[in-house]
Amino acid sequence: MSVPDLSGVVALVTGGTRGVGRGCVEGLAAYGARVHFTGRTAGDVTTGQATGHRADHAQDTETEAAVEAVIAAEGRLDILVNNAWPGYEGMVAADGRFTWTDPIWQQPMWRFDAMLNVGVRSAYCASRIAARQMVLQRSGVIANISFWAAQKFMQNAVYGMAKAATDKLTADLATELRPHAVTAVSLYPGLVRTEAVLANAAFFDLGNSESPQFQGRAIAHLFADPQRLDQSGAWLTSASLGARYGFADIDGRQPRPLTLDTA
Repeated sequence: MSVPDLSGVVALVTGGTRGVGRGCVEGLAAYGARVHFTGRTAGDVTTGQATGHRADHAQDTETEAAVEAVIAAEGRLDILVNNAWPGYEGMVAADGRFTWTDPIWQQPMWRFDAMLNVGVRSAYCASRIAARQMVLQRSGVIANISFWAAQKFMQNAVYGMAKAATDKLTADLATELRPHAVTAVSLYPGLVRTEAVLANAAFFDLGNSESPQFQGRAIAHLFADPQRLDQSGAWLTSASLGARYGFADIDGRQPRPLTLDTA
């Protein structure tokens, strides 16, 4: 297995303070990338290979300012990972009731706002600024974190709407950016051992789970592929990229790629 050398590569991960986002930060930095990340709790500090920028992605101006700040500081932007996603917050109501799987007539409108007006909107907003720079460079990768809910019903309707919108954003970005040699993909993680999953490990089968850092490894190997533009517009699972490029998870295991039927 060849190890990507991302020395000199500049990456930005939105929502990079925890979970999949933090794993992307750590995975990319491990290969030498200069990584920036955003979050509501991120401080404007630099730690090793990573620099945090406080941003509330419910505010377009803060999303735009974060991307522009990275470009201004680094003079370029090679990888954008759109991961900011408040959609999993508030699964349990104040009265202790689990509302995530409620039917549409019982779903609160704030969940729509979290997934579409923050999750999808911030990806669109960040991509606008990043694309402008990547087109000038004639290179770059935009990776939108998505999931199988884009393709089949999974727990609630608005979840599927948001992920389908994310995949459509990916497809249309790919069409517009391909002439400029810029790649856009949707990345589907498997079951990721995030803080929340590990806190509820008794309810999950972790036998085929993935580390958060595995997601960063997947994006790093995709970026290092000289033929990456051939995959632009596609949805790709982290595990399928592991199989394609021959890299394992941080524990040495090779996660099994899921399919539409097994997800």
